[in-house]
Amino acid sequence: MLKTNFRKSQPYIQGEWISVERETVTITSPYTNEVIGEQLLATEEDVEKALVSVYEAKKEIAAIPSHKRAKILKRAAYLLEERKEEFAKLISLELGKPLKNTLDEVSRSIETFELSGEEAKRLIGETLPGDASERGTKAIASTFRVPVGVVAAITPFNAPLNLVCHKIGPAFAAGNTVILKPSSQTTLVATELIKLLLEAGFPENAISMVLGRREVVQQIVKDDRVNVISFTGGTVASRNICKLAGMKKVLLELGGNAATIIHDDSDITRAAKMCAKTGFSNSGQSCISVQRIYVHQSIVDKFTNLLKEEVLKLKIGDPLLPDTDVGCVVDQNAAMRVKEWIEEAVELGAKVICGGNRSGATVEPTILLNPPKKSKVICEEVFGPIVSIVPYETIEEAIEEANDSSFGLQAGIFTNQIDLAYKVANKLDMGGVVINGTSNFRLDHWPYGGVKDSGIGREGPRYAIEDMTETKMIVLQLSDND
Repeated sequence: MLKTNFRKSQPYIQGEWISVERETVTITSPYTNEVIGEQLLATEEDVEKALVSVYEAKKEIAAIPSHKRAKILKRAAYLLEERKEEFAKLISLELGKPLKNTLDEVSRSIETFELSGEEAKRLIGETLPGDASERGTKAIASTFRVPVGVVAAITPFNAPLNLVCHKIGPAFAAGNTVILKPSSQTTLVATELIKLLLEAGFPENAISMVLGRREVVQQIVKDDRVNVISFTGGTVASRNICKLAGMKKVLLELGGNAATIIHDDSDITRAAKMCAKTGFSNSGQSCISVQRIYVHQSIVDKFTNLLKEEVLKLKIGDPLLPDTDVGCVVDQNAAMRVKEWIEEAVELGAKVICGGNRSGATVEPTILLNPPKKSKVICEEVFGPIVSIVPYETIEEAIEEANDSSFGLQAGIFTNQIDLAYKVANKLDMGGVVINGTSNFRLDHWPYGGVKDSGIGREGPRYAIEDMTETKMIVLQLSDND
């Protein structure tokens, strides 16, 4: 059971929780600014022991039958279902994410473990006859999916449970060991998840968790005992990881400044409701959160008013209250940065339709009208509660503006013309396009990821497993007498 008093997050290495003689960092709730716990930071020696542990265990874990790995993952899903509310409250306390959002995150995490358990039994290959080649008339090949060995999982704060599950679940389903480095802002929920996994039957040597700063990540990333790095985070950090990684596979799920297009024939009442809901959930701290809304010139005034009405209905406040829609951002520094971006946009000519104020780590849901292209709220990733409305005249203009970004994660298009919808979807340079929905929609069994600076590879258990396994081929050459 999760306790309600002072908590401690600790590294987990070689089957033991590190608890003494380590540097500690105070953990505070971003909404109340109250101290809720402390985290113990791993030393360089701790990280080395963690790497040794998962490296030495990789053959043992790979030898576990897939049905047993599936059973463990499904047991983890069952335990998480039992403790759904406890985990949701801990995320809300540690992150400031509203309870209604964290309950949804726990539900998705349960589903992610269940899906990973199912995929553990689907590590299928092919049989390939050789006679497609003159030299292969007496040969046949079979392919198998085999684990890569050690997966380094480096996760962010904004979905601190589900994004960890999206790495650990597929990695273990494929027969790999994992070294986890969770975000420094959300180590309490990571600690509780490791405890739950061990209770579910996760082998003690199948996973290690280290807590710490940038140097911990660097030590893991450059180590040759790591076979795959699965990182979710920012572009700058990802470039540094790529420079350090060397000869290993790097999977990157990065950011975005997601666009949603509202065409003149769409149901704008529905579009406004969905943009309000998906633009400000988790205070906009999602890679696919609605950020840039391109609206046809003929309906921009009406849509703006409808969106404002919906945004003003959102309840801002204590993330632990069940009816709160918008809590706070991850810390006061993030809130001050978001406020500065609003002010910059206004100085450059944008109009504030609603919101724009900050109190501590809480920023009011903000609508900006017509910020210029060079403003940060348009050309960079906000990761905060801001949406910007930009008018367009032709659909070609909307497509061009949506594509004019270094990112390419997901986008949305609202229109009642199915041919136009597919035309737009095909021309948008994105990893995913949602028709008659916003950019902020994903299901955990779908392939999720982007192009350009939005990343490399795809999440979703089935698709992550493809990147966390290798194709092994075994060839049988028949004798000439056969």
